[in-house]
Amino acid sequence: MKFKFDIKLTQTQLIVISSLFFVLFDNFVFFKKSYEAFHNPFFIIGLGVLLFVVISTLLLIISNRFIIKPLLIILFLTSSAAAYYMAVYGTIINDNMIQNIFETDSKEVYDLLSVKLFLYLFFLGVLPSLFVYKVKIVKNSLKKELLSRLKLLAINIILVPLLYVIFSKYWVSFFRMHKTLRMYTNPTFYIYSLGKYVNEKYLTKPMKFKHIGLDAKVEEKGKPKLVIFVLGEAARYDHFSLNGYERDTNENLEKIKKLINFPDVHSCGTETAVSIPCMFSPYNRSDYSDKKAKNTDSVIDVINRAGVNVLWRENNSDSKGVAVRIKNYEDFTHAHIKPYCNGFECHDEVLLYNLQKWVDEHNNSKPIFIVLHQKGSHGPAYYKRYPKEYEKYKPVCKSNQLQECKRQEVVNAYDNTIAYTDKFLSEVIEFLKKNQKNYRVAMYYMADHGESLGENGIYLHGLPYFIAPDVQKHPASVAWFGDNFDINISCVEKLSKNAYTQDNLFSTLLGLVDVKTKVYNPKMDIFYKCRIKK
Repeated sequence: MKFKFDIKLTQTQLIVISSLFFVLFDNFVFFKKSYEAFHNPFFIIGLGVLLFVVISTLLLIISNRFIIKPLLIILFLTSSAAAYYMAVYGTIINDNMIQNIFETDSKEVYDLLSVKLFLYLFFLGVLPSLFVYKVKIVKNSLKKELLSRLKLLAINIILVPLLYVIFSKYWVSFFRMHKTLRMYTNPTFYIYSLGKYVNEKYLTKPMKFKHIGLDAKVEEKGKPKLVIFVLGEAARYDHFSLNGYERDTNENLEKIKKLINFPDVHSCGTETAVSIPCMFSPYNRSDYSDKKAKNTDSVIDVINRAGVNVLWRENNSDSKGVAVRIKNYEDFTHAHIKPYCNGFECHDEVLLYNLQKWVDEHNNSKPIFIVLHQKGSHGPAYYKRYPKEYEKYKPVCKSNQLQECKRQEVVNAYDNTIAYTDKFLSEVIEFLKKNQKNYRVAMYYMADHGESLGENGIYLHGLPYFIAPDVQKHPASVAWFGDNFDINISCVEKLSKNAYTQDNLFSTLLGLVDVKTKVYNPKMDIFYKCRIKK
């Protein structure tokens, strides 16, 4: 017997049903965190009613007979995905996360796919979307439809002061002391975030591109410099044994003389799409914006303009706009170089492949500055970030569903990525040592941000900066200088315990390659006081 779907609803009735579905099935995390904050089930019901008021009012305003179905289908599908990522990883879908979504690549998306995600999409996205698609919208007259909407709007208007009176002692705390709870409302907060992202990126007045450091020139005398900056990924400081971690995750670096560890460095953001443009930009975190950074020369541009041979090698997603204006950009993310690549992605040692050849080809008495952008500790599939022989800590979580693994398995997999980064950095230093005959050499490493490994149910990174745990904002950083580099190692060791931020990177990199320009600020250069003047 063939099933006949013959449900007829007015637009207003469909809005009510859809709004109830969003509240009841897509906001588990919001209600869970709200209950943890207030411990009052009746107030949680009140929050649900208020959320219904907000969602239904929003739909009343923006929908009509022609767009209501496609609009709801899009919202159901996107809200199901948002519900999944909030529930599984503790993610907040703010404007920075929206930017991350638009700037991610297919490999990063693949790492996030799972059976559980498809179940969320099916039950919370596809099924309600099919209902909306199949339901027949009653074609009321304009007057009747308007009256129906006004009735719902009137009920919503009455509910707001009623909720305020019933739960008056809770609202001040909710709106002032627990502002972050609103970031978990679904779909309202990601709609707001999307609007904010679109407005800033596409609707605000375009900025004129600002060239800086037009006076940049190299003041180097004698043997040219070869400086490698290793841009790490998601490496938190407290999982480096150099910083007192109980596991020997830095067994190679700990043996290297003249290695300097920086235990107190904080990032500009908690996600790659923010941290990388910010750390290479002339702006401090306090006055940084994505639009300003992408319309202003980065420190890479200034160093390149000064006449330095600049190379950017990529094994992550991309440079986030930092390296788009330099000639020498090499992407290894889709390489097929044995034994570093497995057909889908490459391990970080690929960044050293034929690097000596490139250096030899550019041995023209000019300094060389190289950026190696790691895959590093990119989650959630930590177990893919290192070769099998570097699986030092076992058992490991071999799933992107980190919450379904034992926490120690997650930590084991992550620590293996740190141990592999340790090996990679030691190989970078060995590479530099081999070039000391022709260059004054140095390596500087800094991760873009840290990482959460299940503490308080939070995984990965990307929480808004003001509520993100310190481990997401506290990346690892080390430096190494060759025998003939103009840096007093004892001086750097004394200063290394000071607190620094990624705001220091712009001037520090200019100083390392001896680029003189008015945009250089010696007070922000970490090594300025320790430079040996000749």
